[in-house]
Amino acid sequence: RDVKVEDLLGRDEINLEEEKSFKNIKNKNVMVTGAGGSIGSELCRQIAASGPKKLIMVDIYENSIYDVEQELKRKYGEKLKLDVRVASVRDSKKMDALFAETKPQIVFHAAAHKHVPLMETSPEEAVKNNVCGTYNVALCADKYGVGTFVLISTDKAVNPTSIMGATKRICEMVIQAMSKASKTRFVAVRFGNVVGSKGSVIPLFKEQIANGGPVTVTHPDIVRYFMTISEAVSLVITAGEIAKGGEVFVLDMGHQVKILDLAENLIRLAGFMPYKDIPITFTGLRQGEKLYEELLLSEEGITETEEKKIFIGNPGEIDKDRFFKRLLELKATAYGNDRKDVKEMIIEMVPTFKREEQITEEVYY
Repeated sequence: RDVKVEDLLGRDEINLEEEKSFKNIKNKNVMVTGAGGSIGSELCRQIAASGPKKLIMVDIYENSIYDVEQELKRKYGEKLKLDVRVASVRDSKKMDALFAETKPQIVFHAAAHKHVPLMETSPEEAVKNNVCGTYNVALCADKYGVGTFVLISTDKAVNPTSIMGATKRICEMVIQAMSKASKTRFVAVRFGNVVGSKGSVIPLFKEQIANGGPVTVTHPDIVRYFMTISEAVSLVITAGEIAKGGEVFVLDMGHQVKILDLAENLIRLAGFMPYKDIPITFTGLRQGEKLYEELLLSEEGITETEEKKIFIGNPGEIDKDRFFKRLLELKATAYGNDRKDVKEMIIEMVPTFKREEQITEEVYY
C-alpha cells in the first residue's frame, strides 16, 4: 500500500487549535520567501486557509511557485488575493523594491539552500543564499515596518558540523542582532527533518524500494528528529503569534527516530521483507553529517511558553556592531568566490562549530 508519512513517526501527530494558531494572519499582508519549497508551500496553504488580506509568494524557481499558485487558485479562486513574484533573496535592490510595493506586515523567511553535502563543496553559495539572503530580507523588514519576521531554522544550526548548519546559525545570529535595534519582532524557529519534504530520506527510500533496492542508509546507528510538514508549519505560525522579539524557538518533536528502523518499516509497509526482498546497505556518513542532531546548545537552557510543544532556547549574547562588521566581511569574501577563506570565516563566526577532528569518534566508514 502507499505509505503515509505519518505512519513512520512512531508517535501521535501534533494538532494545534487552528483558530488560535492563525488569528494574527487574518486580514494581513503576509509574505513567504521560498514559497515553492516544501515548507514554504505548506506555509502558503495554511496562511491561505486563514484569510489573509494578501499572500505574497516569493521564489527564484518559477516551476515550483507556479504549481503552488495554481493549486491555491483552484481551491480559493477570487477569494484569495495572490501576489506571486519570481525573485531572489540574494538581490538586495529587488527585495527593497518588492517590500516597498507589496507592504508585507508578516514575513516567513523559508528561502534557503538546505542540502548538507552540496553546501560542503559550495560554501560561498550557502553564504550568498542563506546568510546574505536572510540579511537582505531582514533589513527590508526593518526598513518597511514589518510587524513580525519569522526565520525558518534547523537543528543542524546547533553545534554544527556542516557548512549548511553553520550558515543557519549565522542566520539566527542575524535575527538576534536585528531584534536589538528594531521595532520588528524578529524570531527564529528551529526544527528537525521534515518527513516527505523534497530531497529528504523518505522519497529517496520509496524510490529505491520501487526500483527493487538496495535501500541506502549512511550508518546503522544514525538517528534524526522528524515532523510532518503540516506539524512543522503549524508550530512555525504559532511561534510567530507568541513572539516578542529575539527568541530562538525550539519545537518539541518527541524522540529521535532511528533511520534504519525507518527504512525497515518503510520496506514492510510497502509489502516486502527487509534484507530478504529488499537489501539495505550502509554507505558511511557523508561529509558534515552527524550521527545525531541536537536542538539546543549546551549553554542555552530552555524556557517554556504557553504552547506546550514550543520552547525558547537562550543562545548567548551577541555583540551587534562586531557581528555586523564580520557579516559584511563574510559577504565580500563569498561574493569574491574564495571558497577556502569563506569556510574559515564561517567556522570562526560560529564558536560552537565542530571541526572534523573533533567528531572522528562519530564517523563510520
